[in-house]
Parts: sequence; structure tokens; C-alpha cells
Amino acid sequence: MAVDLEIRRDDVRETRLVDRAVPEPDEGQVLLRVESFGLTSNNITYAVFGDAMRYWDFFPVSEAGWGRVPVWGHARVERSRHPEVVEGARVYGYLPAGTDVVLTPSRVTDRGFADASPHRADLPAAYQTYRNVSTDPIHSPELEAEQELFFPLFITSFLVDDFLADEHLLDTDAVVLSSASSKTAIIAAYLLSRRDAVHVVGLTSAGNREFVTELDIYDAVLDYSETADLPGQRAVYVDFSGSGEVRRDVHTRYADGLIFSSVVGATHWTEMSAGGEHLPGARPTFFFAPDRVAKRTADWGGPALDRTVADAWIPFARWASEWLQVARVSTPEGLQAAYLDLVEGRTDPAGGTIVSI
Repeated sequence: MAVDLEIRRDDVRETRLVDRAVPEPDEGQVLLRVESFGLTSNNITYAVFGDAMRYWDFFPVSEAGWGRVPVWGHARVERSRHPEVVEGARVYGYLPAGTDVVLTPSRVTDRGFADASPHRADLPAAYQTYRNVSTDPIHSPELEAEQELFFPLFITSFLVDDFLADEHLLDTDAVVLSSASSKTAIIAAYLLSRRDAVHVVGLTSAGNREFVTELDIYDAVLDYSETADLPGQRAVYVDFSGSGEVRRDVHTRYADGLIFSSVVGATHWTEMSAGGEHLPGARPTFFFAPDRVAKRTADWGGPALDRTVADAWIPFARWASEWLQVARVSTPEGLQAAYLDLVEGRTDPAGGTIVSI
């Protein structure tokens, strides 16, 4: 038997576990058995923006109103009916939160393959690639947990850092990151802190302030009640929280001095409706990582992009492994409970959950 965690699309707090038969791949398809995947607040962002950004469309289910939230992890080819994909191969990529998935490989190379399932034809290419573990430059056996928990977020933060530099937006008094304890913000702060003359400021809850400060990658850490004390006159705001109230406070603090404002995540997803649309300063825009992947792939080529990312990834992953506390769950019920803990914010910022059903 196989099992999936399904989420109610109009209420991400409502979940269910669905048992089903293991599917048989058709000619030209493969059956992947999911070995393990990471579960982070990034997956809650996928659920919250599931309809708006079409995240539910990657792994559709038969009953309307429900969806399988995507995750990132490792899987093994359990059954192959594709002449170029061997059984037993391990891949890393976009998977459903469950035990298996059937894909239709295309553009198969020694680096992996893309999924050409018809229902994914017009979805972003960045989510379609399955990387062959044996040739993947970012893969390291001792850092698989870090890869599953951080790498999807690392790509986003790498692209945010690259975008801000490429658009000459770092010559400011402050680059302000909300939800500074979230993994995506931590990665962005780590990368930005390695650039010259960039003043990185983290906004976080009072309870997480000590943890964020001890990471030693932010030049200043303030809690959400202290936005009036944000430094400087010209700033960039990168919003990982999605909180309308925090966004309003930051925009009000800098007004016309806020030269760029981007929404990247939604760790405070219950607060997204607050704050209104008419804000002083730059108009908030949604940062969609796949668009930036497409641009840099065109600029540099896929292999060069992979090498550039790998060169930045390995030092970060080793640094993160020094403080990351990995929790592991191995049952469907454990997966369901871990997901709900993330939805309700009952997680340690130093922790991460690896699921292996």
C-alpha cells in the first residue's frame, strides 16, 4: 500500500492520510519510491499559495478541494518502463508528501531528467528537474539532511541575493529581512553577510531574538515591536514573513527611502490580509524564484548555474550542520503531526524535520 498526506486547499489546517494502491507506471514512465524529504515552513508557503501559484497542480488528487503539498527530497527509481532510466537510481527533486509518485522522464542525461507528465507541461521548469545523486555537484552523503531541509530554500535565497546585487540594490543603509529565524531568511542573511559593506538587519519575534543573534550573520537584530528603531534612511525590505502588519510598519518607517520591497515567504501566513495595499515607499512585489532560475540559466547555462550554486552551497551546508537539530519521523501519523506543528508555529528555529515513511 501507499499513503499520501492531503491538505484541504481552502483550510491548510485540515489534513487527512489517504491509503491507496501503489500505481503501475505506463510505458515511458517511472515509479519513484520516496525515501526521505524535509519538512519546513517553505511547505506551508506552498500550501498557502497553492492555488495562486499552482503548487497544487504538480501532484493532483482525485477529490476536488484537496491537494498534496509538494516537498523536496530523495527518491529511488523502484520501477522503470523508460529505456534511459535504470531501476535503483537515486534522484533529488520535487515530490509529494507521501510514499511514491509516477513521473514521465524526458531530456534524460547523466545529470538526471525532467518530468514531462502532461499535467505539468505549463508549470515552472524549475520544479521539473530530478537530479541524479551520483553526478549532482551539490550532493554530499553526510549532508543529505541539510540538502533536504535547506537546499530548496537555499536556491531561493541564492537567487534573492543574486537579484539584489544584479539590480544594484545593496548600496543602502540596511537590507531588512523579516522572519529572521526562518531558514530562508537565515540563508539570505548568510549570503548577504559575505558581501562587502552590506548591513543586514533581522526582524524576529522576541522569543527567537537570542537564537538569531547567536547565528552571528546579522549586523543587527530587532523584534517586531522595534521597527521604529530600524537603522538608516534608505533600505531594502525582503519579507519572509508575509505579515501585512510588519510590512506596513517597515514601509511606514522608511517611506520613500524604501527603494525595494519583495515578498518571498509566508511564515506568518495568518497575518497576510493585514496592512492594506496603499503603502509608502516601493510597491511590494512577489519574488518568484523560477523566473530568476530561467534568467540565470539563459545567462550562464545550466551547468554553470549548478556549479555557481554548488560553490556557495557546500560552505553554507557545513556551517548550518554545526547548529541544526534534526528530528526524524517514520510514520504517516508523524508526518501529519509535524506538518500541523509547522502550520501552528510550534517549531524550534534551530530544528528541522526529516520524514522517511
